[in-house]
Amino acid sequence: MQPNPLLANPILPTLARLSWPNMIAMLASALVAIAETGYVGVLGIAPLAGIALVFPMVALQQMMSAGAMGGGVSSAISRALGAGDVERAQALARHATVIGAVAGASFTVLFLALGPRIFGMLGGSGAALEQALVYSNTVFLGAAFIWLTNTFASVLRGTGNMRVPSVALFAASGLQVVLGGGLGLGLGPFPRLGMTGIALGQVLSFLACALFFGAYLTSGRARIRLRILGPLRREMFRDILKVGAVACVSPLQSVATVLVMTRLISGFGTEAIAGYGIGARMEFLLVPIAFAIGVASVPMVGMAIGAGRVSRARRVAWSAAGMAAVMVGTIGVVVALAPDLWSALFTDDEAVLASARAYFRSAGPAYAFFGGALVLYFASQGSGRILGPVLAQTVRLLVVAVGGGWLLSRGAQAGEFFTLVGVSLTAYGLASAYAVWRADWEPPGVRAPKA
Repeated sequence: MQPNPLLANPILPTLARLSWPNMIAMLASALVAIAETGYVGVLGIAPLAGIALVFPMVALQQMMSAGAMGGGVSSAISRALGAGDVERAQALARHATVIGAVAGASFTVLFLALGPRIFGMLGGSGAALEQALVYSNTVFLGAAFIWLTNTFASVLRGTGNMRVPSVALFAASGLQVVLGGGLGLGLGPFPRLGMTGIALGQVLSFLACALFFGAYLTSGRARIRLRILGPLRREMFRDILKVGAVACVSPLQSVATVLVMTRLISGFGTEAIAGYGIGARMEFLLVPIAFAIGVASVPMVGMAIGAGRVSRARRVAWSAAGMAAVMVGTIGVVVALAPDLWSALFTDDEAVLASARAYFRSAGPAYAFFGGALVLYFASQGSGRILGPVLAQTVRLLVVAVGGGWLLSRGAQAGEFFTLVGVSLTAYGLASAYAVWRADWEPPGVRAPKA
């Protein structure tokens, strides 16, 4: 029997091999977001304002289903395979499917019932709120397809298979661009459905992707076979949710941090908030890079933990975090030294550019800590010990909230709030590193080998 390459091969080359397909898929997702924004822009100002209200909620669902709960799924399955228990891994895949379906249905009910109130609280009114609801009511009607797609992709990633999920998600992104543009703008043989059509492009592409993944997993071509029918056990739900449910707190805190900082900066005028928005957009663009490396580390850490090789699991975590810190940190240094390379893509207003320059000078050097922290969050999912990195995200939120309140009380200028962003990212990185360094990854009742 050949040794498992995720347990036997050198760590850095294996991480690189597993990461690059994820990066391509994440790049495709970013291009879809750009294309969708372009389509909506053709429809007018009110639709553009409407989708701006819905986008944070769509992004939150994606982060929860793919990164947080998805990490819990990959973690549980990889730990089972690392222990040599294929039957358990297959049963976990069935339980993950139930979680994905229920979570998707919950999002549908939530936004169909409370959408007007939610988007109204975010500042939506009039035509913008009306267009937001047109988009939201369609896109969240297909929430289960998004959750099942990301759940099935996480099952495959948990087995160490990064290629099939990446190729399928890349194809789904292409399909979404075609269908969203065609149905939204009435291109080619499609009717012009406006915001409904653009949202329908996402729903149909994720439906197709979920069906493909379901067929692939039930066909026996994957390392484990998904059997939908079978007994359900509380212990297996607990194995997934002890990581996934706790991990879901992190994207909530991430969005809350951006909202708090947006509110703090808004008092300095349109130019300041626009400059911060350009900076925050760069931060969200960095997340897919860390995500690609992080989800690659999950099965490597999980299988090592399942096999009782805790020291290897830790080396994987630190290696992945270092890789992300170098890649994301390099981008941070570039935008700190030459911020207009990025900012000028969005505006030529000198006041806005000046605000963005101040932001990047303060936040850019701290991006390395941000990238490393995100990857340690994913690696900790593989270990089954996620609380520490989630609390590290809490540290970041508290630094922004408490520090922002203190700066407000002393009449600080916008630049000092941008410095606070850099301090919060650094605190997040250091707190994550400390949490992983202190965490006990030893499986209960298992004496770990030396390597």
